[in-house]
Amino acid sequence: MTPTTRTPRQMGEVSRDLSGCQGRVLVITNDFPPRRGGIETFVHNLCAALPPDRLVVYTSAAAGSVQSDAALSYPVIRDRRAMLLPTRRVTRNARRIAQLHGCDRVVFGAAAPLGLLAPAMREMGVCRIIALTHGHEVWWAKSPLARSALRRISEHVDALTYVSEYCRTRIACALRQTGASRLTRLSPGVDTQRFRPGLDGRIWRSRLGISPEEQVVMAAGRLVARKGHDMLIRAWRDVQLRRPDAVLVIVGEGPLRRRLQNRIAQAGLAASVRLVRHAEWSQMPEIYAAADVFALPCRTRRWGLEPEAFGIVFIEAAASGLPVIVGNSGGAPETVLHGESGYVVDPRDVTALTGRILELLDDPGLAKAMGEHGRHHVTSQFSSDQCADHFRQLLGWPSIIRDSALRTPDVTE
Repeated sequence: MTPTTRTPRQMGEVSRDLSGCQGRVLVITNDFPPRRGGIETFVHNLCAALPPDRLVVYTSAAAGSVQSDAALSYPVIRDRRAMLLPTRRVTRNARRIAQLHGCDRVVFGAAAPLGLLAPAMREMGVCRIIALTHGHEVWWAKSPLARSALRRISEHVDALTYVSEYCRTRIACALRQTGASRLTRLSPGVDTQRFRPGLDGRIWRSRLGISPEEQVVMAAGRLVARKGHDMLIRAWRDVQLRRPDAVLVIVGEGPLRRRLQNRIAQAGLAASVRLVRHAEWSQMPEIYAAADVFALPCRTRRWGLEPEAFGIVFIEAAASGLPVIVGNSGGAPETVLHGESGYVVDPRDVTALTGRILELLDDPGLAKAMGEHGRHHVTSQFSSDQCADHFRQLLGWPSIIRDSALRTPDVTE
């Protein structure tokens, strides 16, 4: 879905006058580089959408942050602890930073639990507060004690964002009417100029020992159980029986790496599966370019409390011109037009997953057509320009999309 422009009442502004808001934006978050993950990428990209002289980030301590922060053009203030929590000390620090840097808008990188700081920030004169939700708030909405905290957060912010319709329906059920009225969609966006078809994937194919004639199925994502890499490896045994010339490339880090390596070895698939470690986000466009199909059968775990909220890798792959196979979990199916830009599969049905992979490998024309459709879908619905524009509107700033000088045409059109 395209993030829609809402009226002030729909966005929860309650007719708040923003004419006096002329200061900076303070982003308070635990999810920030050099930590890696979908939320970190999302928050970092939102920060990049703002003028650097109007932005300050208050975040937790992280290994490698000195070098990472030095590369940014706006100040990043690190707490001494590895996790920010809504304690008195963190509240004092946030208020002090806001006052010192003249911040009159606040963005919580994850609504729960840092959004509990909202009343204290409002008391010191902050005129606009935005809280982002991702996926773990679905669990908060189901737990009685956490639900109460989430409800309180929703009633002290001006806008509570959600990444997918799936998440909206689950979160809204936990809120009162006033809080639910402040929900507005803000899905991650993709830079469709960086992630695009036609890039040279030969370097990565050569690096991974893959010939130009071999077809590549790729998965990218943190190596955790929710992503479904184990099911992909099970399916790959059957794919190999039909397509021994195909190669599976898994890109990512995580706690299940050793277990996945053992599964690959035990299944006798070491020759046809590559695990890519330490791939930088800046390298991902060329890595996608080395693939023919993207597949990640993500699944919901822990009795429905751990869904795939959205999945930025799916729209990155689609923007790169790849057909996408996605598991039917949470909001992930919203990234794909089933039967047009890819397929949504039952993540626990190995036969169905195998069939869809083989269908795309056996019919390159179909795969290409789906990739083109997916590219169009992302550029029209999930571009980084649209995401940035909606974010700025939530902050009460002018649109950037309306400025033709700032809008870059799609190089593939």
